[in-house]
Amino acid sequence: MEIAVLLLFCCILFCCIFLGLPLLVPLGLGFLLFCAYGLWRRFSLSEVLHMAFSGIASIRTIFLVFLLIGILTGLWRGAGTIAYIISLALPLIAPAFFLFFAFLLNCLVSFLLGTAFGTAATMGVITMSLGMALGVNPAHTGAVILCGAYFGDRMSPVSTSALLITILTKTDLYRNLRNLFFFSLVPFLLACCVFFLLGVSQTGSRLGQMDLPPFGEVYHFTPLLLLPALSLIGLSLLHVQVRPNMIVSILLAALLCLFIQHMDAATLIRTMILGYEAPIPALSGILDGGGLVSMLNVTAIVCLSSSYAGIFHGTKMLTRLETLIKTFSRHTSPFAATAATALFTTMVSCNQTLAIILTEELCRPLPKSREAMALYLGNTAVVMVPLIPWSIACVFVLDSVGAPRTSILFACYLYFLPLWGLYRPDFGMHG
Repeated sequence: MEIAVLLLFCCILFCCIFLGLPLLVPLGLGFLLFCAYGLWRRFSLSEVLHMAFSGIASIRTIFLVFLLIGILTGLWRGAGTIAYIISLALPLIAPAFFLFFAFLLNCLVSFLLGTAFGTAATMGVITMSLGMALGVNPAHTGAVILCGAYFGDRMSPVSTSALLITILTKTDLYRNLRNLFFFSLVPFLLACCVFFLLGVSQTGSRLGQMDLPPFGEVYHFTPLLLLPALSLIGLSLLHVQVRPNMIVSILLAALLCLFIQHMDAATLIRTMILGYEAPIPALSGILDGGGLVSMLNVTAIVCLSSSYAGIFHGTKMLTRLETLIKTFSRHTSPFAATAATALFTTMVSCNQTLAIILTEELCRPLPKSREAMALYLGNTAVVMVPLIPWSIACVFVLDSVGAPRTSILFACYLYFLPLWGLYRPDFGMHG
């Protein structure tokens, strides 16, 4: 019965994705399906709802952080922090080294924003435009964007994925980020080499004169605009808790909006709540977004996904699957079993949040420590989802920049991480 319910949920997901429906639709239907399964198992409705609520309550501390992230990303756009970083970075790109530098720039922006979707909508759009002007293979440019976008989604202090893993595993965020950083050194350097070689082998047209986006019509640029980003990085290195860290960055960005960009108080509040809207159409596709409202969708997705985990745990729905995973782990390794589980959960869930929650639920007993579990999740579930062609994590990033699906084949960084984990699963881990 359990297998039939899971297969039915997969069918619902695939049908809704094929029809282009919002992800909340199949997740809502899935919630009703799993509640029905609990009732079939002779649990009362109140017991099933209590299970669902317990799953949500287990990660309740993450919701305030989600809202802070929305406010922060909106104010960074309004203050000109993102635009200033882009204006500094773009002139450094040379034609032969385009893919290499584009990968680094997308990594930087995704680390600052903590979101793959936000990176694709900002630096990703610019990267694809430059790549088209250079005559670079769109699949190569799309791969650079996909890899760079999920660099920060995996290990930024303001990444919702990193925060979710921290809450699920009951570990320290900064220790997890440090472990992920050291683990990724080899895959990152290998990816840099691959993109460098791909870039110098291109025979496209020369760059010529490329105009920067007309940021000067909107912003007054000054090095002070780097303060919100520098404070976020600096306080992270000092292990300041993520919420006060983001609040400091928000306050700095708000001051820059008011006193450098001369934004009025009403517009500032609107930017914090609804997100930033560029005053000229030429910048709308690059800079619009952020705001508290932008996080409501991901918050709803996390709520529904975490409610599944509560029902699965309360009804012991996944017990048989957990037994198979433990057997596989004994014959291979805990990391290999986690990677195989993550591949399954990413293919059937089609979204990063549910893949992380399901993989953690199924593989919780396997690693030797909670820190190891956090490391394994960061190197499997987080980076495997964008490699699934029908997942939201892949579709949104590639479609928003106009890249072909074949970009997945060249997204080497996302392959190197789990492959390196199969060879050295605990590389660079402290504690």
